[in-house]
Amino acid sequence: MQVLDFEKPALELERELEKLRAKPVSPNTDIATDIAMLEAKLVETRTRIHDNLTPWQRVQIARHSNRPFMLDYVSLAFTDFCEMHGDRHIGDDSAMPGGFARIAGHRVMVIGHQKGRDTKENLKRNFGCAHPEGYRKAMRLMKLAEKFGLPVITLIDTPGAFPGIGAEERNIAEAIASNLCDMMRLNVPVIAVVLGEGGSGGALGIGVADRVIMLENAYYSVISPEGCAAILWKHRKHAPEAAEAMKLVAPDLRKLGLIDDVIAEPTGGAHHDHQATANAFRDVILRHLAELTALSTDLLLDARYAKFRHFGEWQEKV
Repeated sequence: MQVLDFEKPALELERELEKLRAKPVSPNTDIATDIAMLEAKLVETRTRIHDNLTPWQRVQIARHSNRPFMLDYVSLAFTDFCEMHGDRHIGDDSAMPGGFARIAGHRVMVIGHQKGRDTKENLKRNFGCAHPEGYRKAMRLMKLAEKFGLPVITLIDTPGAFPGIGAEERNIAEAIASNLCDMMRLNVPVIAVVLGEGGSGGALGIGVADRVIMLENAYYSVISPEGCAAILWKHRKHAPEAAEAMKLVAPDLRKLGLIDDVIAEPTGGAHHDHQATANAFRDVILRHLAELTALSTDLLLDARYAKFRHFGEWQEKV
């Protein structure tokens, strides 16, 4: 399992604890007391690390190879998932799966970016970077959901849309721009959740929603910290400073009013407990679904429009 540098103190304590638990019990020693002390120290260490994470450390957690991906949430938080394929123009895009599902009895359409765990799957999923046909498929499914009056839930986890020549030839910018326009006018509730990476237009292409929610250790930004550092400092080594300055993590974006809610992760991050994260995810989604489905279509659309018009608002001081 991938171990991040700032996680190493906790990992060392975990190994000590495993060794202690593996020792044979002796009547002359009180191993139980030692184990209890070490467990308390481990909890304290994990909590201290978790409570003092820097933006760059949160970015590293967002990219963790064992972090739950889109289809993990579909498996753990949804039921009756029926995947739909194809954009009816070019083909299917495995980086953007989607289909009908249920969440606690609510019928919904769930769509999102899917990364891979290994090289083979990453090649299949294109590292979570969707092609134009992925965004066109997403919109086809959203309009299908609208036809049946079903809420749409989008799960964002991408470093960005695929920047290759083929994607440009098939009009990736137009596909994303069309989604921005059409999502604003959907007549059903839309909830977008940033699971890990929320990179640039690739994230925005399925991110226009009544509620934009982020996992605690996700990030959402127009450019990666490394890209920003390469432009401003001429070197990627300044990515930590860029991450701090860009205000791209969930706590900062919540303060700025750019997202609506934050889903708490288990201590140490979602990669430590997929099921607990999925449970917290489901609870937050259900709360927002209840609020949105209670609104009339006119109120829903007016609130969505007002929400995005408010972004970037400024006032001139007299």
